[in-house]
Amino acid sequence: MIKNILITALFSTCFLTSHGQSNELTKEIEEFHKELNEEFANPEESPLTKQDLETFKSLDFFPIDLKYRIVAKFVRTPDQKPFKMATTTTRSPIYEKYGEAHFELNGQEFVLEVYQSHELKETEEYKDYLFLPFTDLSNGEETYGGGRYLGLTIPEADTVVLDFNRAYNPYCAYNKKYSCPLVPRQNRVRTKVLAGVKAFKSH
Repeated sequence: MIKNILITALFSTCFLTSHGQSNELTKEIEEFHKELNEEFANPEESPLTKQDLETFKSLDFFPIDLKYRIVAKFVRTPDQKPFKMATTTTRSPIYEKYGEAHFELNGQEFVLEVYQSHELKETEEYKDYLFLPFTDLSNGEETYGGGRYLGLTIPEADTVVLDFNRAYNPYCAYNKKYSCPLVPRQNRVRTKVLAGVKAFKSH
């Protein structure tokens, strides 16, 4: 799953300046949603339980809303001390804080920490991969109670696109056998983020 998320996160980082660009961005998000559905429907890749896979048709997404595609200020935080990120199990993967995303949503200003996995940064394929876990006020209602994730790539400049239409659930939202990073307390978005994947309803 992480590969598809990373690939789709590499799409356009430009500002919206025309209706045509808006349509193109919407199509890219639709393609991202399609790829997620294809992966979840594939028995070799799906995190779903056998029972849920048998009845799976589609993940439930919020309607695409480009107000949730935000160009955030990106502040790098070099020389951070590595730490063990808490998970839903006893597993403790090593991460370090790579930077901060500063942005405004629904009239409020937020700062979210962005992390890099020590394991992934040693691989050629994912050396530029960044991880942004977050919670928001929709958790436990419209969305998964444990929060959601965004996959990013290291930006070349001092901005980064946070497209919450691409927000996805941890595998633990579908199957308790997985070990998933817990969202750090400082990454709380104190408003509802009604974009991306909704809460999963098991059958």
